[in-house]
Order: sequence, then structure tokens, then C-alpha cells
Amino acid sequence: MMISKRVFERLACCYCRLHSQPSFIYHFRNFSLWSTKKDPDLEAALSRNRRWIVNNQIKNIILRCPNQVVPLEHLQKKFKTLDLQGKALNWLKKYPCCFEIYRDNDEYYCRLTKRMIHLVEEEELVKDMQEPVFVQKLAKLLMMSVNQRLNVTKLNELKHSFGFPDDYIIRILPKHPEIFRLVNNGWRKNSMEIELLAWNPDLAVSAVEASAQKQGIEPCFSCSLPSTWIKSWQRFEEFNAIPYISPYLNPRGLEEGSKEMEKRIVGLVHELLSLTLWKKSSIVKLSHFKREFALPEKLNILLLKHPGIFYVSNKYQIYTVLLREAYNGSELVDKNPLVIVKNKFGDLMQEGLHEYNQRRRVVNLEKKRKCMNLMKPERRKVASSETSNQDDNGDTLGGLGRLFDPEERKRFYKVLFDER
Repeated sequence: MMISKRVFERLACCYCRLHSQPSFIYHFRNFSLWSTKKDPDLEAALSRNRRWIVNNQIKNIILRCPNQVVPLEHLQKKFKTLDLQGKALNWLKKYPCCFEIYRDNDEYYCRLTKRMIHLVEEEELVKDMQEPVFVQKLAKLLMMSVNQRLNVTKLNELKHSFGFPDDYIIRILPKHPEIFRLVNNGWRKNSMEIELLAWNPDLAVSAVEASAQKQGIEPCFSCSLPSTWIKSWQRFEEFNAIPYISPYLNPRGLEEGSKEMEKRIVGLVHELLSLTLWKKSSIVKLSHFKREFALPEKLNILLLKHPGIFYVSNKYQIYTVLLREAYNGSELVDKNPLVIVKNKFGDLMQEGLHEYNQRRRVVNLEKKRKCMNLMKPERRKVASSETSNQDDNGDTLGGLGRLFDPEERKRFYKVLFDER
């Protein structure tokens, strides 16, 4: 069958388009490809937090156990929920400054070290001092929601990101009945919600607005991209030209899909990240609040459109959004008192890890030394066997070898001519 030239050219054009740029469907199905261009400093900050998060969860498991001692067998079962593989014993041995392992009745147990217990006590003191801050944060979160209500189950997923203690409902709500109320619309546990009773206009000021007031300028976002990103800078300036919309304003008057609605969503995510301890959050967990905060269905696509404001990473297959302006290199610009205490925990972890690596290095050197000592006698045996073989070969060639000796040759010729 003959194919016309025009049809062939169209097919060639479609082929080139298909293979030159990945299709939208391909990106949609492969979410792992969705991330901002790698920033080594911010990636280092995320990897540093990863170990801390795991060990902090182990610490909380130990604190919840009777006498703050956990059987290693029980901890091993929890490893799957921590996204860890291998033996719990091997992981805990890496952090001897944080976790103490001992054996009793042929069973291993784990508890916190004395230094770790001191840090836990210090953290509790800071949490008590930070209680007014927790009240403000919770009120601001409720003020940003559409109906001034938030689901408790969803909020629990982000409670550690905001710095809330595990018992924040018992600790905060009963002390402030004029501000908060616990509502249960059904008999199910996941239907429980926290409702805001009193609107505080002093709290309805975002981090962007507060910064603008200090500088005496109009509220606007800041861009933390290199000057070489020309196209991204142009898009940012076009977006920043749209008047800032406070996340505390009711979005019902805004048209869905409009530039104003996009401005409001970017401002809301910016404010949510500003309220977190490390100015970062899981995109999946943020997406759970679509109804409460009127977030778009494809939040990740919107965040990727603003690389000057947000940094999106898929490190450890956990899709995280991070506020660029909050970091100087890999370090936070403004550190919450809770972050300072938690950083001490991180330093203790690193100290233990360094001690573990030094011990492993000594053990490996000792193993190499023993192997070398075992190899020396074998080498000597091989060398002696080679010399004996050479001697044997020399004896077999001894008769011919004498012919090449000058004295032997003289003697041979003398006897030969004397006989003549």
C-alpha cells in the first residue's frame, strides 16, 4: 500500500514531537519525575532530617512503653511502619549515644541513654513554654480553613511538622474553651473536628504581610533563584505583579482556575509552610486538606510552576515541598526553640554514629591484620616449595651443567688428548 508524501510527513512530525518532549500523560503516570532541579544544599537538609525523623519515632515508641524499656522483638515489628529494612539491633547499634541495648534472659531490650533522657526533659520544658505559640498556630490554621473547622485525624498527620505535642488536644483545648471546641458529627473516630469559636484579627496576618510591614512595602513574594534562571524570573515577576491575596480571606468570591485563585493558593501554602518547624511538608499530607483549604486537585503541578518560592523534592520517594526563602544553604534562617532542642538530638546522633564508625574501622583493621598474619606462613611454604623445585631441577641438569664449567672443560680435553 502506497503512503502519500503528506501523510508520511505528518507521521514523521508526530514521531519527533513524541520523542523530543515527554507527554503530559507520561508525567502524570510517573509522579517520581515531578521534582524541581536538584539543589545540593536543600537536598542535604532533607537527608539530614530523614535519620532524625526515624530516630525520633523510635524515641517516642520507647517513651510510650512501660518503664520506658522496649523489647527489641517488639521494635523489629514496628520497623516496617518506619520504612526501614534489616535488623533493629544493627540500626540501634549505630547510635550508642542515644539508645542503650542490654540483654536479659536471652532477650534484647532497648532504652534511652542518660544524655538522651536529659534532652527529652529539656524538650518537654520548651513545649510547656511554647504553649501560647501552639494556641496561636492552631487558631491560624483554623482561620485559614473554609469553615473554621479541621479534621483531627488529618491534623494529626502534620502535628509534628507544626511542633504540636502528641497530647495537644488534651493540653490546649480544655484551657481555651472560649477559642476552640471539639465537635463530633458522627460516631466514628475520624469524624471528630476542632472548631474555631472566636476570630482574632491580630492573628489574621500572614508571614508575607508581616515581612512587608517591617520593610514598609506592599506584600509580595520573594524569589530565591539564581540570576541565570531568566525564564523562571520572568514568570515570577509576572505572577508577583498580581496583587497579594491573604490566605485568611474567604475564597468563595474567587473564580476557580483564575490567577487570583492561584495567588491565594500559593499564599496559603506559603503560610502553612511558615507555620511548620522546618518550613517544609509532605505534599501528599497537604493534599488531604483539599476540602478544608480549597486546594486544587493537582497541588503538585501548581507548586512546580513556582520554583522561585517552593522547592519540590522526591528524595526517598517522599514528595516534599520546602520554602526556599527560609533556608540559607542547608541551614534554617530562623530557628524555633523546639528546632534548637531537636538539633541537639541530631548532634547526639552524629556523635554516636561517628563513634560507631570509628569502632567499625578498628574492627576491620584488626580483621585485615589477622588475615595478613595467616597469609605469611602460607607464602613462606610456597616460597620454600619453589626453591626445592629449583634445586631438584638443578640436580637433573647437573651433568650437562658441568660442561659449561671452565675447569671441567679443561679436565675433559686433557683426558681426551692424553688418550690419543
